[in-house]
Amino acid sequence: MDREKISDKLADIAPEQVTTARNTGGCKGCPRHSTKLHVYDWLHDFPEMQELTNMVEVQFKNTRKGYFVNSNNIELKKGDVVAVEASPGHDIGTVTLTGKLVEMQMRKSNYREDGNNGPRRVYRTVRSTDMEKYDLAKAKEEPTMIRAREIAENLGLNMKIGDVEYQGDGNKAIFYYIADERVDFRQLIKDFAAEFRVKIEMKQIGARQEAGRIGGVGPCGRELCCSSWMSSFVSVSTTAARYQDISFNPQKLAGQCGKLKCCMNYEVDVYVEANRKLPSREVVLQTRDSDYFHFKTDILSGQITYSTDKNIPVNLETISKDRAFQIIELNKKGKKPSKLVSEAEANETTKAETIQNDLLGDQSITRFDNKEDEGASRRRKPRRNRPDNRNRGRRPPKRNEE
Repeated sequence: MDREKISDKLADIAPEQVTTARNTGGCKGCPRHSTKLHVYDWLHDFPEMQELTNMVEVQFKNTRKGYFVNSNNIELKKGDVVAVEASPGHDIGTVTLTGKLVEMQMRKSNYREDGNNGPRRVYRTVRSTDMEKYDLAKAKEEPTMIRAREIAENLGLNMKIGDVEYQGDGNKAIFYYIADERVDFRQLIKDFAAEFRVKIEMKQIGARQEAGRIGGVGPCGRELCCSSWMSSFVSVSTTAARYQDISFNPQKLAGQCGKLKCCMNYEVDVYVEANRKLPSREVVLQTRDSDYFHFKTDILSGQITYSTDKNIPVNLETISKDRAFQIIELNKKGKKPSKLVSEAEANETTKAETIQNDLLGDQSITRFDNKEDEGASRRRKPRRNRPDNRNRGRRPPKRNEE
């Protein structure tokens, strides 16, 4: 089976995640790909780095990856479809990384070998018979998933089977499931083995992994991060929302998976760093008029709003963080400024309000309303004061004056 036919078969293996063997665009180290587990080979320009190791990275369906040793010294490159050692039998996957970078990825993912057998091997590049078995196995995945859900429901198990993945030779099936509590699989596995006659492996996934596999569009209007590029999920806590002054609204903080949105962690470091440069919210600013308590803070712009009442907004004044530090230093020396807002900030605030209220500078769209009303009032005269058409142009008769 030549390379062109193998490349054409890649679309049937896993079209949502397979990197094609033919470089149809992009840089040399980053061929066309549609998988979120793609790794950019930044060592592709160093031929000596491609020969230092015989380990290769192979990707299978969903987010499953494995690292295998090329003991037969087969000439492999990114995008090749290979048959690798499995337990039992063999599996079919796609080579996604070769060379020295594989060892770095293994350390990053905390790869551990299986017992005393060492790393599993790459058998060969796929043959036509291998692809035939692979196609037959993949065709059974969806019917197996539907039947597995029926069996789990009949047993009354509180779980959800999200997907089924068959091994390349069809001798093993991995059932991905979601469960909020511990599930007793003893009877379930017996029923699965009797029904499907393959080796059964149950693998639990979380709500984030399921959302990443199903996909969708987020409130930002873009594809979900978990389904487009995220390969690992970091725990998200409400502390991230507190640092960013985000409203604690469960409907807005939760994503489509029902968990806190992963994007809440993207900018939290910037907010934490900016928050360190702001004065403490417990500090009370003292002026000659009254004391001011912290009300709210715009963290990124460094603008702080203070109130004369500790609990409710009264006489709100907004100042910069530099002005706040200046007043704190004056209070430490026993001095109190006459006003909370400096004259320079007051002038800037006045200009900003003027620009905000009238962006076009006396060019409001309602500027002609009063003038039109005045002109209309001038044109509209009472009917009794209008001269009759018959007497138009004649002098009015004189009145008898006593």
